[in-house]
Amino acid sequence: MKFALPIAALAGVLAIPSMASARQVTFETQLNSYGGDGAYVVMYVTDRAGRYQGTLWMAGDKAKYYRHLRDWYRMTGGGVTLDGVTGASVGAGKTLRATLDIADALIDAGYEVHVDTAVEKMNENPSEVVVPLTTSGAAKPVKGRGYVKSFRYTL
Repeated sequence: MKFALPIAALAGVLAIPSMASARQVTFETQLNSYGGDGAYVVMYVTDRAGRYQGTLWMAGDKAKYYRHLRDWYRMTGGGVTLDGVTGASVGAGKTLRATLDIADALIDAGYEVHVDTAVEKMNENPSEVVVPLTTSGAAKPVKGRGYVKSFRYTL
């Protein structure tokens, strides 16, 4: 799935879209085989002070379950519009891949990618994965604390 996101604008990088420098980044979240319903997974970015900057991707399309993605929901105030950045929930053992245009100014600048997960009638894992968005961290898999078997991004 390929989407251009306004996340660069959130970081103050885009004054005029054609002047911005961006690159495609692929985010890959592989889930464990946990034996339950499809997982809601949200990937979002915070700045070096831990302030929410934008949502990269949401897997799970029923808004009534968004509150179970606790860190993301708290940071957004629960009122985020997700037009164009949502898809179906992710099944146990499956992999979510999203390729997005990310402003170069966000890479190696103190921004972090967070992954929150939740499964109906099972556990919620706020900030299950937190990784700095850096060139040195690219392609290095990180294990989650719950449903995420492996998370990585490639530049």
